[in-house]
Amino acid sequence: MENNIEPYENNSAQRSLKKEEAYLRAQKRVKAIIGFYWHLASYVIVNIFIIILITSNGVKFFSFGTFSTAFFWGIGLAFHFIGVFGPNLLFGKNWEERKIKELMDKDKKHWE
Repeated sequence: MENNIEPYENNSAQRSLKKEEAYLRAQKRVKAIIGFYWHLASYVIVNIFIIILITSNGVKFFSFGTFSTAFFWGIGLAFHFIGVFGPNLLFGKNWEERKIKELMDKDKKHWE
């Protein structure tokens, strides 16, 4: 009698695990995006309040002191933006391929 034992492969379990991992990654990304938007909202509200408060006390509107909080907090907000949306926002993953295709399409006129 011959022993034909096939290895156990549970593709549905692997797919389920990958699907759950993808869900958890997406959930983490959504929380990061929501966190950024809350940061942005608080930035806008607080800085409007500070600028109104400072200018109502007789300080010139166009002085650095009026906008110093907004300026330095804005730098932090910019880093938060880069952290959430990634440094590849302008030059994303597919940008290089699209640019190569675009340049090849332009040069295609010279080939024909």
